[in-house]
Amino acid sequence: MKMAAGRWGSPAQEPVSMGTVPTERSAYGQAVRAVRVGELDADEAAEQLINLMTDGEILGLLDGDSPGLLLPLIPILLGRRPFVAGAVSRLGIPGIRFSDGGRGVVIGASTAFPVTMARAATWDPLLEERVGVAIGLETRARGANYSASACVNLLRHPAWGRAQECYGEDPVLTGRMGSALTRGVRVHVMACVKHFALNSMENERFEVDVSVDDHPLHEVYLPHFKAVVDAGADSVMSSYNRVRGEYMDVNRALLTDVLRHEWGFPGFVTSDWVFGTHDAVVSLEAGMDVEMPLRLLRARDLPAALRSGDLARATVLRSAHRVLRTCVLHAATREAASPTPALVASPAHRALARQVAAESIVLLKNETVGAAPLLPLASATRHVAVIGRLAALANLGDHGSSRVRPPATVSPLQGLREALPRVRITTTSGRNERAAAALAAAAETAIVVVGLDQHDEGESVVTGGVDVGVLGPAFGAGPLRRLLIGLAHVASRFVRGGDRTSLDLRPADVRLIHAVVAANPRTVVVLIGGSAILMEAWRERVPGILVAWYGGMEGGRALASVLTGSAEPGGRLPFVLPTDAAHLPPFDRAAKSVVYDDRWGQRRLDDEGHAPAFPFGFGLGYTTIEHRLLDHGFDDTGGNADVLVTNTGGREGSTVIQVYAADVSVSRPVAQLLGFRKVTLQPGEETTVQVPLDAGPTLQRDPATRRWSPRAGDWALLAAQHSPARWADAARLRRPVGPIDEEGDTDGRRT
Repeated sequence: MKMAAGRWGSPAQEPVSMGTVPTERSAYGQAVRAVRVGELDADEAAEQLINLMTDGEILGLLDGDSPGLLLPLIPILLGRRPFVAGAVSRLGIPGIRFSDGGRGVVIGASTAFPVTMARAATWDPLLEERVGVAIGLETRARGANYSASACVNLLRHPAWGRAQECYGEDPVLTGRMGSALTRGVRVHVMACVKHFALNSMENERFEVDVSVDDHPLHEVYLPHFKAVVDAGADSVMSSYNRVRGEYMDVNRALLTDVLRHEWGFPGFVTSDWVFGTHDAVVSLEAGMDVEMPLRLLRARDLPAALRSGDLARATVLRSAHRVLRTCVLHAATREAASPTPALVASPAHRALARQVAAESIVLLKNETVGAAPLLPLASATRHVAVIGRLAALANLGDHGSSRVRPPATVSPLQGLREALPRVRITTTSGRNERAAAALAAAAETAIVVVGLDQHDEGESVVTGGVDVGVLGPAFGAGPLRRLLIGLAHVASRFVRGGDRTSLDLRPADVRLIHAVVAANPRTVVVLIGGSAILMEAWRERVPGILVAWYGGMEGGRALASVLTGSAEPGGRLPFVLPTDAAHLPPFDRAAKSVVYDDRWGQRRLDDEGHAPAFPFGFGLGYTTIEHRLLDHGFDDTGGNADVLVTNTGGREGSTVIQVYAADVSVSRPVAQLLGFRKVTLQPGEETTVQVPLDAGPTLQRDPATRRWSPRAGDWALLAAQHSPARWADAARLRRPVGPIDEEGDTDGRRT
């Protein structure tokens, strides 16, 4: 590959102005057209563009285009424009134009969807793909072409501050939902999956070193990343943390040996922002292609390293080629029509946000009070008390990099007032417990809205452990470095967000619940938050419990529709709710090193024999539905299960058919989710549903050969409505023996 004449280290060209669409007259536009009509493939087009570029322009592909002086302004600018990397106006190359987007586009006033954890609770990949299409459409309308929407880090512990940004504790659920979002986003923009890998704590995310054996690494913490890569992810964002002693930007074992060689990922890797790059040269050699979002280490160190021979020219060209190939290919294959800003937060997208919020709500308890279950609210209801500090707030989630600022929001109180215009609704914040109890006593039903907000959990705006050497040589060592790191550690103790200190509600919320339910036995507790909230201090006394998450801009209307019965609570837990935090893995928010094994969440409770408060996958509806496994065609390449589903209740309702496997030869079988499918049935309807199954949880990987083979044991299959506690009725599996080759066939015979 020939490079155009030029001087290494010359300034990159000014970025293309926001929203510019390269014309076919530009070199980039001609390359995109040639790929679209089949005259060139994307690799050939990328090579032709590189041959037209100066040395400085090629180096400019490998980091952000904005100057390092903008570092303090990132939180402000992130909400106003895309961050650009690798733009070359002379050739019409727009570069990668970044927007975050886990719950909606962070630029401007955009649709705020429920947080990722809430969408995981829908257990509906088709619905999640529709969310992805909407986010991609709004991302492109805001002038960006690259969205970091899919966060598929596993929920190792619910105290993780950014738990709300992930899909829960299970690899199969996470992989399928993250893949669906990615497919949707890619209709309009390039999709980035993050944070690779083993990122699941916030306060020490810059320093923590994760130790992990090959079995949990490849069979628990990476399969969902591979699923999203296989779904077409254009880019991967590396995480801040270390894995096995190496920061992820320089972790060749994962970025190259696994991601590229073993999985065949053809796209480009970006760093997590600013402090995610630790060595300009080594990170490039390890497989981290683009330093985001500013001109910092790469701009300072790469030109001299290339001149001195410390950096091979082929290494530079390899990453430049990956970036250009991916951009050209996506531009040639994406939806042709450019969306207008009028589509942002449109009525259709708001309606979708409301549907997702309603289908995410999990009904945990609905006891009979009097002659009927407490929910939905009786049509004869005339007086409802809505109580709690979160009742009148539009509580959308944390205020970190994924924050969305919609043009309007609907609180739970507003949603109920709209849904019940003829019902008297009284309200109080609950700060005065005696007044709240009196208000509850005077009403027919009391609804208590409590939980978490951005002060309790979320991305930590200031985090200790920042490697400030990225700011320049003066910060690489000495008193200035020590001073700045010390200030960061001190500041991190006072800012909002970060890892949770407790899995319980605030003490004032618990006291409020006790006061209200004592005054009115018809009490419903609505929990707002991003992951597990323990409720043992009050669970037995409250007849109705809902988990409403951070429900997005239409969350209040969705909640009201579920409470009144115009919509069904369609959600199922994407994690287990234990009775005791001690039943989960240890979590030290100040840890500098951690060990990750294959026991967490529901699996840990199963293994140790602890009954949960509510198991993984649990959720009630307003009707009753039965499941029965009829047959399966499962083997070690996957397969399907046929499940008979019957609505035995009196109204339309949905269920999530969940198929689990376990080694039943052990005294305490550990359930492994293999597949799921959401289905809606009319009253009395009976149907057979085919559920696709993932063989991965029943396989093991040989670290030496990188080949997969059946895991030892006596494996059984069970269809259930949540993670099962009993396996007596399970069907035995017929298993192939021997390693699985690259085509998915086995070298052994069937048993």
